[in-house]
Amino acid sequence: MPPFQQAQLEAIANALGDTADGLTGTQIGHVLKVCRLPDPCPGLAKRHRLFNAFAEAQNAARDGDPILRFIREAMDPARFLDDLHRYEKLRENLNRALALVGLAVTADGKVGQVPRATTIADAEQRAAALRHGLTRRGVHPDVLRFCRSELLVDNYFHAVLEAVKSVADKIRQRTGLHDDGSPLVDRALAGEPPMLAINPFRTKSERDEQKGFANLVKGVFGMFRNPAAHEARINWAMTKEDAEDLLSLVSLIHRRLDKSHMPPRV
Repeated sequence: MPPFQQAQLEAIANALGDTADGLTGTQIGHVLKVCRLPDPCPGLAKRHRLFNAFAEAQNAARDGDPILRFIREAMDPARFLDDLHRYEKLRENLNRALALVGLAVTADGKVGQVPRATTIADAEQRAAALRHGLTRRGVHPDVLRFCRSELLVDNYFHAVLEAVKSVADKIRQRTGLHDDGSPLVDRALAGEPPMLAINPFRTKSERDEQKGFANLVKGVFGMFRNPAAHEARINWAMTKEDAEDLLSLVSLIHRRLDKSHMPPRV
């Protein structure tokens, strides 16, 4: 790996040392030790401590490999088994920093190549174009809020992924359930009767429609939420047209959920 530029090292250190979602001071010290990297300023704020450690290690190695070694060790999912939400937030922040060098951390903690972003301005232009196309289609307001430049700094996948997560959040809010993925769909949409019904749920045709809707939601979750899907996105250069179609599908799901009702349960 060629040496990182100073601004890139600062962005990586800021993400990893973020006060709210970054590594703790203890974790930083442990990972530096495991990776046999210097820790010249342990008393500094976390982001400054990391930047100084990265800069010294990179200057000694004359390449960026020590920083990649630290990232792989620090982003081992096993370190975050008790707080997977913080792991995903940290990974999101770190991937934003890595996007300008064409790298990203997958859900299993590996570092892979992605299409290299150009500038934040480029991402803002993508966001504006996507939002315009979706507004023209009349998509659900809950979907439009995911057309943000920070989600599009490397590709459109982040916007679609976050929009899919919003579907699960809406189902949990409507039902009070705490599940995720297929178990959530099975409990909320596939029961007899379901907790949320998208129609009167009286005739065979209505029951078949409900079943088809549950399978549709489950398929969308499986496509974007399984670990394999997270890993595959490193090589998925999603186009604007693909993103518009997929976000329109998520919009349809949101609208049906908004109109759904909770049948009486005997």
